[in-house]
Amino acid sequence: MSEPAEWSEPEGVAAPVTAVITPADAADAARLVAFGLQPKLQPARDQEYAELLRRYREDPPFARLADAVAAGLGLVVLEVSPRAGMAVTAAEDSVFAVRMGDYARRTAADSGDRFLHGLAHLSVAAMAFPRPEDLADDGYIGRVTVNGVDAFVRQACRRLEERADEQGMNTDPATDAPGLEAAWRIWVRRSATGATKDARRLAGSTTGIVGKAAAFLTDSGFLQRTGDDNGGTYRTTARYQLQVRDMAGSAAMAELLELGVVPVTDGTASLLPAEDTEDLELVADAGLPFHS
Repeated sequence: MSEPAEWSEPEGVAAPVTAVITPADAADAARLVAFGLQPKLQPARDQEYAELLRRYREDPPFARLADAVAAGLGLVVLEVSPRAGMAVTAAEDSVFAVRMGDYARRTAADSGDRFLHGLAHLSVAAMAFPRPEDLADDGYIGRVTVNGVDAFVRQACRRLEERADEQGMNTDPATDAPGLEAAWRIWVRRSATGATKDARRLAGSTTGIVGKAAAFLTDSGFLQRTGDDNGGTYRTTARYQLQVRDMAGSAAMAELLELGVVPVTDGTASLLPAEDTEDLELVADAGLPFHS
């Protein structure tokens, strides 16, 4: 009768090793998040940034640590890559969150313009990435102009006016009407450029509002200005594509695109403004990349 075999651990199987996180690792992770909060900084032009991105991709414990640092600051990591760097967006409860009400108060004396500023941001996003495949293609670069965005909004307003006429709702919208349906009159009754003798663009005009939105997106690293034609020409960045991709499921964005008036062009203005119409109540915040 043979002796019972002794139990033993299989050869070659090592006990799991827990990675030790040092203060230096935590500092590096925080440094990477800090780089991510500088949207205009390009990894290709900063050796330390590029090295931390490489470490994030190749060192899973370090990546988890950086994600935890970002989460602790109320940031959502959209992507970490050489093309976009550490692209983050602020959660609603983050100290870094920008709210449309605050933005509108900084850009206009009339707080009632909040909807117009929100619609401008929404329309820039819709024109920059008019098709789902544009958002899905990492190599796609959207191009918009200030005048083109204004023309797009006015065409969308005319489409909404036609829809309201067909449904007999051109006097007072129903309480459950979509946000854009309830407020299309607000944009078309505003002058496109202002009332100065030389037709200079005033801050409160619709092109002034779009220009302010484009300038904000440029300062935030979402757009790059490429020229002065048509009120200002811009191209999108990888960060903006990620931002819009993250926000594309919003009801306002879907409603705007469903109107079917988004041209896949360079955004050159070619439409005449609609006639002035009656006023309506403002609707709730609807801006990108803002929180309500």
